[in-house]
Amino acid sequence: MHAVRLYAFGPAENLTYEEVPDPVPGPGQVRIAVAAAGVHLLDAALREGHQGPLPEPPRLPTVPGREVAGVVDALGDGVDELWLGRRVVAHLGFAPGGYAERAVTAVERVHDIPENLDFAAAVAMIGTGRTALGIAQFAEPGPDDVVVVPAAAGGIGTLLVQHAGNAGATVIGLAGGPEKTARVRANGAGLAVDYTDPDWPAEVRAHLGGRPASLVYDGVGGRVAREAVALLGPGGRHLVFGWSAEGTGQGEGYHVEGVSESVLGPAMLERAGGLRALELRSLAEAAQGRLRPAVTRFPLAEAAAAHRALEGRDTIGKVVLEP
Repeated sequence: MHAVRLYAFGPAENLTYEEVPDPVPGPGQVRIAVAAAGVHLLDAALREGHQGPLPEPPRLPTVPGREVAGVVDALGDGVDELWLGRRVVAHLGFAPGGYAERAVTAVERVHDIPENLDFAAAVAMIGTGRTALGIAQFAEPGPDDVVVVPAAAGGIGTLLVQHAGNAGATVIGLAGGPEKTARVRANGAGLAVDYTDPDWPAEVRAHLGGRPASLVYDGVGGRVAREAVALLGPGGRHLVFGWSAEGTGQGEGYHVEGVSESVLGPAMLERAGGLRALELRSLAEAAQGRLRPAVTRFPLAEAAAAHRALEGRDTIGKVVLEP
C-alpha cells in the first residue's frame, strides 16, 4: 500500500509518499481500507517535533494522522465477522497511521457511518465535530446571545457557527479575506467580517447597534482574540480552545481573568460523558443535517501541500486526504 511517512521533524516537505507493507490487525482490531483521512493542525505541530497532548513526540519514522474513514477489509482475532465490509469511521487516539491506504485500530474505536454521510464528512465529524460540540457544552448559546466565532471558516468554526445559529443566537463570524467571509455568510452567520481589516471591531459594533457580545468561541488567540474579547459585555464568556495565531507550536492563547476559560482536556470529557458519547452525538447531528462540515480535499500523495495550505490558512473547513 501507499502511505505518507515522516523520517525527520521539520517542514511539510519532510512528509514523503511511498510504498510500505500493509498493516495487519492484531487481536481485537480491524483494518480499514481508508477512503478519507483527516488532517489537523496538531498533525503539523507533531511533524515539527512538538508533543502537544501526547506523552512524548512521535517516534520516527512514523505515518501521521489520527482520523480515518473507509471500509473494514480485515479482522483481528476475536472481532465479530459482522464488521467485515462495513463503512466505518474512527479516531485513532494517540496512535498514528491515518495517512495511508490502510489503517488498523481497536474495534472499540470504530463507528458505523450513517448512510447519508460520505467518508470525508464522517472524518470531519469524528474529530472536529466532537471537538466543536465539546466546546459548545461549556456555554450553550440561546436566542438572547451574541456569539463571536473567530476563524469561522475553519473546521471547528464552521460547525460552531451552525450550532449557535441552530440555537437562535446572533452569530458574528470572523475570517480572513473575501472568499472566506463569503463562505461564513453562506454558512448562516448574521454578519461575516474580515479580521484582516483593522477596523473590523467597529463594523461589528455598528451592526449590533450597541448590543454587546455575550460569548466568544476562540481558537485563534493573538490580536483577533483580544479585539473579540473587547466586544463582550458584563458577564460575557471567552472560551479558549486554541491559539493558531501563535503558530503550530506550544502557546497559551489570550486570557482575561474572570472572563476566559480553557475548555480542552479532561473537563470537556467529564461534561460530555466521554469521547465516544461526543463522537456519537457529532455523527448524529450530521446525519440529521443540523451540522454540515465544510471540507477541503487533497490527494493522499499531496499531504505536504495539505499541511502547507492548512498552516498558511489557505483552506476552508476540515482538510481531508483521499487515497
